[in-house]
Amino acid sequence: MLKMTHLSKSFRTEVVETYALRDFSIHVRPGEFVAVTGPSGSGKTTFLNIAGLLETSTGGTYELDGEDVSKLGDDARSRIRNGKIGFIFQAFNLIPDLNVYDNVDVPLRYRRMPGAERKKRIGEVLERVGLSARMRHYPAELSGGQQQRVAIARALAGSPKLLLADEPTGNLDSQMARAVMQLLEDIHRDGATIVMVTHDPELAARAQRNVHVIDGQVVDLGEAPTLRMNAQAMG
Repeated sequence: MLKMTHLSKSFRTEVVETYALRDFSIHVRPGEFVAVTGPSGSGKTTFLNIAGLLETSTGGTYELDGEDVSKLGDDARSRIRNGKIGFIFQAFNLIPDLNVYDNVDVPLRYRRMPGAERKKRIGEVLERVGLSARMRHYPAELSGGQQQRVAIARALAGSPKLLLADEPTGNLDSQMARAVMQLLEDIHRDGATIVMVTHDPELAARAQRNVHVIDGQVVDLGEAPTLRMNAQAMG
């Protein structure tokens, strides 16, 4: 689903070249739930931006859903991003002047999706996240947890191949964070591929696999718990 091989991202000035990612390799398979952890400044956000086709790499290759997207231009990256990737942000990124229904509708309109299909999809995803009764509410009328569920619904409405979550519980209290994490786990059980950046070790432990990043490099790849269990059973 997502495969980066010897990826690099550098920023160059007249004096020095700084690497945000260096020889960065990762393979996320379809249906996996992977948590990416690491200290601030380790390169997690740069990785997520490149994965979401918001930035380009300096070197190496990036394959998304079997297609090499490393060298694509802005228009091609925008098309793939809108069609294959769903984003969940720490700050929710809802449009305050639009109600819940219209916030979820925005990316579907960009796709020029017919009105009937948009209405069907919006109804389905709002029911999925438990907000059908609040579709005419505005973001300011919702709790933080409800706003994040709207953001998840917006990401799901386009039926993305890949969900990218950037600190999805970072602005929530512990109770709301657990509810949002439970929703992500339910979505994963239904077959979604999720990559989640988090500072929270408790949340990372609930993912299927952990990837730790330090100084722009992958230093630790944790196997999925199911694989460890199977290996122990075979032993």
